[in-house]
Amino acid sequence: MSITPPWFVRAHLKTRQLMLVIAIEEHGNVHRAAEALNMSQPAASKLLKSLEVLIGVPLFDRLPRAMRPTWYGESMIRHARIALSSLGEAGAEIEALKAGHAGNVTIGAIAGPAMTLLPPALARISQAYPDLRVSLVVDGSDVLLEQLAQNRIDLMIGRLFARHDKRHLHYQPVAEEQVCAIARPGHPLLSLGNPQLRDLALASWVVPPEGSILRHRFELMFQSAGLEVPRRMIGTAALVLLPRLLQESDHLAVVPVDIARHYAEHGLARTVPLELSCNMDSFGFITRTDWLLSPGARTVLDALKDAAADIYTPKARGNRKSGN
Repeated sequence: MSITPPWFVRAHLKTRQLMLVIAIEEHGNVHRAAEALNMSQPAASKLLKSLEVLIGVPLFDRLPRAMRPTWYGESMIRHARIALSSLGEAGAEIEALKAGHAGNVTIGAIAGPAMTLLPPALARISQAYPDLRVSLVVDGSDVLLEQLAQNRIDLMIGRLFARHDKRHLHYQPVAEEQVCAIARPGHPLLSLGNPQLRDLALASWVVPPEGSILRHRFELMFQSAGLEVPRRMIGTAALVLLPRLLQESDHLAVVPVDIARHYAEHGLARTVPLELSCNMDSFGFITRTDWLLSPGARTVLDALKDAAADIYTPKARGNRKSGN
């Protein structure tokens, strides 16, 4: 029984053609794309024309001063990026194996689990797989999802909301994320035996940037209670600045409980004894369904799942709370 080879094999599709359609989309015309690829414009035009003939559809609309991808072109460009990225990953993986390494894996994570989940998981990986190189990216879910789509990270720990395109994503929930207010040790508010939300409304704050989910829920918390939103707020996503900002002022900050616990353990901040109602949605492991994880990435994901089971199970959470 003969097996018909894939269309791109029958058509003798060239890597150079994939690079060309991406370059045209990035630079806007054949001339600049050809320069970027160090080839002549006639050669680039011929290469593009041969690809369109092979596929049987136009990939770009020819405008007076630019070229714009058609629907067919957008699909081809997206898959061209994936194909070239995959080849790049293959080359990097082979080079790593040749050099005696087990591969390279990049993890993306939002701040809370980055503080709590990643350290024990990476300690296990380092001990069991010393030749596996792991890189970390800590950012918001929107940024990480974009990097995941561009193959800049292998997997991520974050959130999915209704606005996100989930067609090529697999989400495995891990835990919900509670938030709290923190202040520097010695803050006047901490001297109150039982601070209320109205006391927090009068304080100055360090909060997430405008447009973030937590910022919206933080403001809504006061509005729902019939209080004015705090007027003095510094918006930033740079958690590394928080301890210094709190130490130099009487600002409060709203952060995930895991981050508050880390700051408290190092004497950098204390948790304000008032439960907030602006908690975040659950977070989880997110991978792509249209992309195969490398052996190293699967190893990392398994280690993360094992660590998550230890940290976020009800028994583990109870032990952590009793240790505070």
